[in-house]
Amino acid sequence: MDIWPGQPYPLGATYDGTGVNFAIFSDVAERVELCLFGDRGAEKRVELTEVDAHVWHGYLPNVQPGQRYGYRVHGPYDPSSGHRCNPNKLLLDPYAKAIEGQINGGQSLFGYTFGDPTSYNDKDSAKDTMHSVVVNPFFDWGHDRPPRHEYHDSVVYEVHVKGLSRTHPDVPEDIRGTYAGLAHPAIIDHLTDLGVTAVELLPVHQFVQDSHLVDQGLSNYWGYNTIGFLAPHNGYAAYGQRGQQVTEFKSMVKALHAADIEVILDVVYNHTAEGNHMGPTLAFRGIDNASYYRLVESAKSHYYDTTGTGNSLLMRSPHVLQLIMDSLRYWVTEMHVDGFRFDLAATLARQFHEVDKLSAFFDIIQQDPIISQVKLIAEPWDLGDGGYQVGNFPPLWTEWNGKYRDTVRDFWRGEPSTLGEFASRLTGSSDLYEHSGRRPYASINFVTAHDGFTLRDLVSYNDKHNEANGEGGNDGESHNRSWNCGVEGPTDDPEVRALRLRQQKNYLATLLLSQGVPMVLHGDELGRTQEGNNNVYCQDNELAWIDWDLEDSQQDLLDFTTALIALRREHPVFRRRRFFAGDAEHGGISDLGDIAWYTPEGTLMDDHAWNNSRSTLQVFLNGQAIPTPDSKGRPVVDDHFLLLFNAWHEPIDYTVPSGIDVKAWTVVVDTTVEATGQPEQPEVWDACSTHALTPRSMMVLTGVPLEV
Repeated sequence: MDIWPGQPYPLGATYDGTGVNFAIFSDVAERVELCLFGDRGAEKRVELTEVDAHVWHGYLPNVQPGQRYGYRVHGPYDPSSGHRCNPNKLLLDPYAKAIEGQINGGQSLFGYTFGDPTSYNDKDSAKDTMHSVVVNPFFDWGHDRPPRHEYHDSVVYEVHVKGLSRTHPDVPEDIRGTYAGLAHPAIIDHLTDLGVTAVELLPVHQFVQDSHLVDQGLSNYWGYNTIGFLAPHNGYAAYGQRGQQVTEFKSMVKALHAADIEVILDVVYNHTAEGNHMGPTLAFRGIDNASYYRLVESAKSHYYDTTGTGNSLLMRSPHVLQLIMDSLRYWVTEMHVDGFRFDLAATLARQFHEVDKLSAFFDIIQQDPIISQVKLIAEPWDLGDGGYQVGNFPPLWTEWNGKYRDTVRDFWRGEPSTLGEFASRLTGSSDLYEHSGRRPYASINFVTAHDGFTLRDLVSYNDKHNEANGEGGNDGESHNRSWNCGVEGPTDDPEVRALRLRQQKNYLATLLLSQGVPMVLHGDELGRTQEGNNNVYCQDNELAWIDWDLEDSQQDLLDFTTALIALRREHPVFRRRRFFAGDAEHGGISDLGDIAWYTPEGTLMDDHAWNNSRSTLQVFLNGQAIPTPDSKGRPVVDDHFLLLFNAWHEPIDYTVPSGIDVKAWTVVVDTTVEATGQPEQPEVWDACSTHALTPRSMMVLTGVPLEV
């Protein structure tokens, strides 16, 4: 076979219309063989003899897209020194843009013989592993343009590609649960009708099915087990795995963009699927173990793990940083995605041991002209020492606000002494973000996410019920800040069912009317349940998929959520670009009067009121006092709003505050009323009038200022 010298850049397999350039980095390799596979599995090995700056490369003039390939790296096998090269293991290309197949968990995948971790295993893994695939990079994007919704205008919808469409009756059965299924008009219509501006996809980088789960009849459903950082996961492809998954993914993005919906990827750059020292040799471990992974200095045969998955990538390695940046740029420039949510992002900030917001990772993101311009969302914690970093990421970043989740859950389940913190979370968490010059939209607010209870389960279960996972109930979070409303699990009690529906509405109304960026977990608007399982990472079945067969109460919840998102979209007072002026917590009213806090009696809150245990208050949002223009420089003026919260277990009388330039208030949100039962004429409250609020309920009133 003809082989030309080729080029050391770009890394990976690059098709130019005539042939393919192959390039792979390894600092420790002594020889590198490129392995090409025919349709019947025949393997042809081509040695790469050209090396530039530890990059082994060659050009094959007649190779075409769809070609399967891998590498065999000859080099030192000395685990005590951190080296694990083994040419008997077929290795994936770290820069593969498509991957075919899955591993089967066989002995050949491992560098040692089962039962003897110190041994050397020379079994060939080619038939038991996955194969890299050459892809055709050409795609007709037409007039595709990124929607570019500003943060403060965004409503994020966290989505599992498979779970969203897997049972939808209007999606053709052969594409359900795929990229094509997510792009189907029935799904896009749901997203646009709901009003979300972005989908945040659970991992779509190629991931590995854990053998121990497969052996139990389970699978890695969530996908936080990445092996290919540039390859879309082949399990979500409807039309093939020889590069078709790339075209299908691009078509999905194009369809979502046409509907004015951004695509954000949940990315896992903190570890790989190779696990700890007992894991399989699939790619990085056999290519250059010590360059890619953090090893324990005193015992380099072991991995330093801050992720709970067995390994952590070496973030001070220039080759790891290059891989991450090349991956990010590829997904933006070639796949047209609009942003990223970084899983366990605190690990990415660990150059050495401590989390450092001045680490090289943040530096290269900051200066990159492409990545610095897309949405960057951190999950601001990991499992290492000092790993909880909510509020501590650099100014360019937004963060999943775990404190928002915890505070709002505590407030609505009636925990005492949460009013002050609830006020901070409702108004954008200035205590966490203002000190670094960030705005309210640095806070990605959420009550539920994929990891934990669904919203319906949050109000239906006190305890997790993870028996189906086969781990004896030891998996999943035990402290969920949930409340079952009096009965554990399903019930026919009409009072409990009504309370649960009301609580779901309370959570959704709070979330969607808070300052910051709301994130809704897919299916929460439909009352989706996982039957009390708060860790469905291994449940690729009806337990985790959305059930689109809705009861009346679920349709009511969907209508309610849709109306809330519309209310947020129509009124800039709920999505301010800056924090409210001054600290209203102890004075009742802010310095500019743009927000004021009242007791149920209609008087300004004081220290005694802030410390009351009833979790009751009123919040006035002054639509005339927003001090910042919109993104086009126009002055922002809105109606006034009054938010009434009663998280107490008894009815409370609320008096509309005096001194506000509104003669009459109109009720626009009432969590006690079914959407189908809304009166034709909305209820109107006079100034200074008194009304009883149902236990565990929320209302929103709006009024037109008198001078307008």
